[in-house]
Amino acid sequence: MSVILQKKANQFRERNGISGGEAIRLKSLLLKLNVFTLFRPLNEAFSGMSLKVNDNARFILVNSNHSIGRQHFTIAHELYHLFIQDKFEIHQCKTGLFDPKKKEEYNADYFASCLLMPESGIQEMIPDEELNKKKISLQTVLKLEQYFSVSHSSMLVRLKMLGLLDAKAFDYFKTFKATETAQQYGYQTSLYKEGNQDVIVGDYGEKAKRLFDIEKISEGHYMELMQKIGIDITNPEHGDEN
Repeated sequence: MSVILQKKANQFRERNGISGGEAIRLKSLLLKLNVFTLFRPLNEAFSGMSLKVNDNARFILVNSNHSIGRQHFTIAHELYHLFIQDKFEIHQCKTGLFDPKKKEEYNADYFASCLLMPESGIQEMIPDEELNKKKISLQTVLKLEQYFSVSHSSMLVRLKMLGLLDAKAFDYFKTFKATETAQQYGYQTSLYKEGNQDVIVGDYGEKAKRLFDIEKISEGHYMELMQKIGIDITNPEHGDEN
């Protein structure tokens, strides 16, 4: 099954014009796929959820209390449910567990790992001497997770999955605190911190504006709808540059 999931991840990339080794800009991809996505602070045990009404109505909710890298994995996990899984309608998830007892959750985790961290892209970025010895350095691990915008733990799992880290190296790298280590090597640390609170990806505002323009809803209703996504249309920002 793992070979099939790898194939499906590669095909998903191809269908969306993403090359084999390229990092994915997930918010751009969500817009392209017309998946309405909300980022909200949720319980720690709740990574996110997805809903599919039909092929034209898909929704994802992501826990903004999780790190940005973990949020990216959750999004890729939910994309499996929405676009790959058969007979899917609605589901809430705790991602990254790779629990074989839960078939579709395991499949979604495996798919997400393959989608976000393609084998060809990983190999391209690992120095030849490290590949030959199958001895990946900490510097390379950090560079990989920064490039593919994934959490430290997600990258370690993927490298172990590909046979590029043995159990000893995997356990050793797990001891490093991602934020502190990344900072020591000069990388931005936002990937390892929570964020995106109340961010919305999709055309919610556009639809609300269209309804107001064709007088299907009142100005008050339009203002209320926009306030639900944190936008106060009575107080527009100024200072746009020409």
